[in-house]
Amino acid sequence: MMSQFSALTSALMPHLMLAPIALPLLTAALMLLLREERQRLKLGLNILSTLLGLVISIALLRWSHQAGSTLTMGVYLPGNWPAPFGIVLALDRLSAMMLALTSGVALCSIVFSATRWHRAGVHYHPLFQFQLMGLAGAFLTADLFNLFVFFEIMLAASYGLLLHGSGRTRIQAGLHYIAINLAASSLFLIGASMLYGITGTLNMADLARAIPQVAAADRGLLHAAAGILATAFLIKAAVWPLNFWLVPAYSAATAPVGALFALMTKVGVYTLLRLWTLMFSSEAGPSALFGGLWLIGGGMLTMAFGAIGMLGSQRLTHLAGFAAVLSSGTLLAAAGFGQNLLTAGLLYYLPSSTLAVSALFLLADLIDRWRNDGSSLDVDDEDAPFLNAQLIPTPGLNLDEDEVVLIGRVIPAAAAFLGLAFLVCTLVVAGLPPLSGFVGKFTMLTALLNPMGLGSSAGHQLGLPGWTLLALMIATGLLALIALTRVGVRHFWAAHDRPTPRLRIAEGLPVAVLLAGCIALTLQADSVMRFTLATANALHSPGTYINAVMSTVPRPGPTHAGPSPAATTPGGTTP
Repeated sequence: MMSQFSALTSALMPHLMLAPIALPLLTAALMLLLREERQRLKLGLNILSTLLGLVISIALLRWSHQAGSTLTMGVYLPGNWPAPFGIVLALDRLSAMMLALTSGVALCSIVFSATRWHRAGVHYHPLFQFQLMGLAGAFLTADLFNLFVFFEIMLAASYGLLLHGSGRTRIQAGLHYIAINLAASSLFLIGASMLYGITGTLNMADLARAIPQVAAADRGLLHAAAGILATAFLIKAAVWPLNFWLVPAYSAATAPVGALFALMTKVGVYTLLRLWTLMFSSEAGPSALFGGLWLIGGGMLTMAFGAIGMLGSQRLTHLAGFAAVLSSGTLLAAAGFGQNLLTAGLLYYLPSSTLAVSALFLLADLIDRWRNDGSSLDVDDEDAPFLNAQLIPTPGLNLDEDEVVLIGRVIPAAAAFLGLAFLVCTLVVAGLPPLSGFVGKFTMLTALLNPMGLGSSAGHQLGLPGWTLLALMIATGLLALIALTRVGVRHFWAAHDRPTPRLRIAEGLPVAVLLAGCIALTLQADSVMRFTLATANALHSPGTYINAVMSTVPRPGPTHAGPSPAATTPGGTTP
């Protein structure tokens, strides 16, 4: 029975690859049929669909890790046409990890918005689901054309989410956001069309096979096309100087939307990492490691810009936006070296920093409301037991200036929760021990100091860029610590005559879950690092991905009675 169940599970799992795209699409379509007044029903559908998506993503993550152990990966042909002619979805460890991360952040975001933000405008829930559909499609697709389609779905939904809640600031930031992303989409089309003209394909695996065979006379044009295409992704990855739009846009968005947008920069990083390791790996002939030094240089400049921006920020939302920029710069610079040990470290750091930045956006909303008007945090009676404590004087000797007992005074639980959550965010973003931000940075620093360590792959050597990145990782961590500590002192230690904050369950729980994810990454660091190392090894040995996509055979169609030697199935296989 167990063997039959395992066989059935193995047969069904590849079909689940379509679920992260189809589920939000169907949910959004259903919610569009409902009247706008049915907000509670839409909220329930949104939470249920996102929770189901998280369960599916975790199942795919477990399956991809098991499948990866036998050097296989999941490939799904929705139209039953073989690559490179048909639509192809490919699932490996990296895409599965990004799906799980997206679903987790999205679930926390929609639960947080259940308190009030989802009612601040129209069509919030359908837009939220379309956003998830675009993100999932970008992580699963295996060709550039459909990557563009999912990018546009994701961006179209993000335009509406950014403007959710209206207001002059959001509209102004939204117009800038729309303009820069339309320019990025244009560059995407130009770069993709040039690549198609040179190689005759847009399938990622087929591109990887074709690039080493490009004629020498066309290689300069090939590199120009790749550079134009990369610029579009670098805009999404918030590389300097193309990131001027990010902080105003993300800080203007509502808190749950800002938390979800923390994933958007990681889409650019994911796409660059995916395409660069496929198209310009060490097996790409004369184009091997093309653009790596540009990624390193751009990433380091972005790190410096993000850290200085954090140091100069006074608003919490701006601080969170620059933290997202700093995280993205660190990932880009590390990816440019093309070494599997360094890539393993950045893949560990990626989910950790994303969770922390998302939590920081949510915390910024709670802390700002507490600081400006504590009454806005009032809750219903049924929510009061959560994160709420009364001031209980305890006999002691020390008194404050109002002759109120200091020793034994109880810190309000809500204030303690906000302070501890902010402290955890500070430790992760700054990369301080003992949490996951430190583990990720320490792993990358170790790879930089020992580039030829056991199991390392060929790539750019340490040299001056490596030492510069090492120094920047330490310096930017220090600047981030100073910036976050200064803000924490101002909001928690230097606060006077402020009412005790009281939080709803739906506000505190998402923050706690996001930060619990960072703690879980720390506690399971060994297992997670084994996973990310296997992921990095597969990325820098793209032959497995290429062979899996190109060798997948369409399923045979139904047979017909009588001889029909000329008949073929939709995939082109003779019955």
